[in-house]
Amino acid sequence: MRQASKRDIPQSPHLPRSAHPTRSSRPSGIRRTGAAVLAGALGFALTIAPSPAVAEPVADSDAGFRFDLPEPSGPYSIGTTELHLVDEDRTDPWGAEADRELMTSVWYPAKRGPERERAAYMHQEVGDELFKRVELDPGTVDVQGTRTSAITDAPLDRSLGERPVVLYSPGFGSVRGLGTVHVQELASQGYVVVTMDHTGEAPVRFPDGHVDTDRVGDFSPEAIRTAVEARVADARFVLDRLEEIQGGDDSGIEGGEVPRGLEAGLDLENIGMFGHSMGGATSIHTMYEDERVDAGIDLDGTVTSRQDDGEFEKRFPVALEGLDRPFMFMGGSSVEEGGERAPHTHRTFDDWGDLWDNSPGWKLDINFPQARHMSFTDLQLTLPQLEDAGIVPEGTVRESLGDAPDRPRLLRSQNAYITAFFDEHLKHEPQPILDGESPEHPDARFID
Repeated sequence: MRQASKRDIPQSPHLPRSAHPTRSSRPSGIRRTGAAVLAGALGFALTIAPSPAVAEPVADSDAGFRFDLPEPSGPYSIGTTELHLVDEDRTDPWGAEADRELMTSVWYPAKRGPERERAAYMHQEVGDELFKRVELDPGTVDVQGTRTSAITDAPLDRSLGERPVVLYSPGFGSVRGLGTVHVQELASQGYVVVTMDHTGEAPVRFPDGHVDTDRVGDFSPEAIRTAVEARVADARFVLDRLEEIQGGDDSGIEGGEVPRGLEAGLDLENIGMFGHSMGGATSIHTMYEDERVDAGIDLDGTVTSRQDDGEFEKRFPVALEGLDRPFMFMGGSSVEEGGERAPHTHRTFDDWGDLWDNSPGWKLDINFPQARHMSFTDLQLTLPQLEDAGIVPEGTVRESLGDAPDRPRLLRSQNAYITAFFDEHLKHEPQPILDGESPEHPDARFID
């Protein structure tokens, strides 16, 4: 029998673990452990002991520690740009009394040209806000000096023709930049990927330099529903803007420039979406609400919330009504009483099970037993570097990310399955890797 999920949709930074609402009144052994669990703007359950003196950054920059990101494996050079979008038909749901504003990044296969400086990992102001929530001083981690594999504002490679489009949504309290490893891999494989921040939940830097920080306030059931509703509307608004760009109209762009050739490079007949945690749930709910999204992936994100007498399911009924288009679950494991791990799959968690049972179409559930919730973000690779440099205490990686024997291999496998899923359902190229477990990816388990 499936266990009633106690996994919190947003991974909220606002409440201690004991105050988090649960999904069901039925008993469950699932719980999260740790002495001081923070799920702040980093968007993850990072356990940190009482803060020691911060070690001297081990870096080649006086500004702070710079970590390394893996090079994507695809055949294409990639470019990226930021776009500031304003939805004049919606007001901000978190008390700003203004139009809904979003920051997005577009990642895409780029025309090869002279070697130029690569794009920054994220704005320093955003990184400082994130790491402040785990008691690191501003500048300790030089996120702006850390470089991605993309060239800022490079022209799109028009020789490739129209490319499938994929949206990315981060976890609650998290930012779009923590999905960079997955996103730039897809861009290197020939996709146009649009990542979005969900303003009000986490730090977002706008072109005028101001940083909008967390304004959610409480963590009531209504706040959860408001967040999901806003996120789905954000995704649909981004799709609307992409249609305008494809038609040659970029007047809706408030800041940044549309990359040269992007209007001719968007295949809006083949659209996918994926995300981590609440971003994964956002992908599933957006698919239900908007038929333009042809395929979606949920990276370890709870789909429903049952602490409110069914109000969530009334507003967001996807788990009860199912999807008629392809989707994929990719989960890790939680910790039961006594220290045993329970895999996050459609067989062990009711919300995933309901969606699985009620969806007649193509579906796949891949579990990584040794992964934890934040193993599906860049932290799988960057957090060990911070621990090795003495910036976070010894043991942080094991507590936050589990005991995966080969973290780069685990992330490569995630990228392989994510790319294969979209190749099969957006490029319409059959992918044998999706037919069953492979010795090339020993960390993955297919769940029937």
